[in-house]
Amino acid sequence: MKVWIPHETGQPLLGELPPAVTVEVVEDPDKLPSGATGVRFWVPPFLAGSDAARLLHELPDLEVVQLLSAGADAWVGRMPEGVTLCDARGVHDPSTAEWVVAAILAQLRAFPVFARAQARREWAYEAVAPTDELTGKRVLIVGAGSIGSAVRDRLAPFDVTFTLVARTARPEQGVHGVAELPRLLPEADVVVVLVPLTDQTRGLVDATFLAAMRDGALLVNAARGPVARTEALAAELGTGRISAALDVTDPEPLPADHPLWSMPNVLLTPHVAGSVRGLLPRAYRLVGDQVRRFAAGEPLLNEVVDGY
Repeated sequence: MKVWIPHETGQPLLGELPPAVTVEVVEDPDKLPSGATGVRFWVPPFLAGSDAARLLHELPDLEVVQLLSAGADAWVGRMPEGVTLCDARGVHDPSTAEWVVAAILAQLRAFPVFARAQARREWAYEAVAPTDELTGKRVLIVGAGSIGSAVRDRLAPFDVTFTLVARTARPEQGVHGVAELPRLLPEADVVVVLVPLTDQTRGLVDATFLAAMRDGALLVNAARGPVARTEALAAELGTGRISAALDVTDPEPLPADHPLWSMPNVLLTPHVAGSVRGLLPRAYRLVGDQVRRFAAGEPLLNEVVDGY
């Protein structure tokens, strides 16, 4: 059984594999090597999209695609018949949750303002202090999956209160349904968006969503850029009524002349929430486990069904 992975450094991280498993490194999916037949398990490069997905129809024996990303939006609906798609749910929980907490604290405590003042060699105490604080805030987490749970756990020591929202309500777990957002948004000081990109969530953060947020609220998007409508974001944030911390945009990267770059109430990072040094060790532990499960005929983890 042949397995393709995109990183040379990933091989020793897989752990012990059955003798029948052969691992080959294919770093660039644009350069299809010889020997594509016999590849039954493929790990595409991290954040690979439609260009890599074209290989799906050039691997006649393929049975499993194991992503290194938590999001599977570039791959859903592309799988040939008989090919199982799995995401890396759980792998990115610590890093993305860290980014969310850091972004919230940075915005509430005005770190971007201080960084700009430092660049000007300006002591900005009188201009900024006192800042806002996280303690006591009401946090609405839109996306009650594993990353949402990780964010909640890391924010809990700050004495905040939580409301969690998922695609469908889970009353027994205290999780609200997305249909309740019009009622919940005006009550939140911080709104964290962590939903997968699907037909249902594309454009979820639109003008109506943003208008429902309370004055002074903070929007944090660590999901996917198209979950938010960029024009609506620019319009609402341009008023200064709310602020935002965005790790993702639509498009990526934003054009150099886009107004979001220069808004003082917007913190932008270049889709780095999951890009940490611990990513590959965690990801390849999952890959190794999946390969062993597949070789043994056991059920795979994190199978993507209908975009989730």
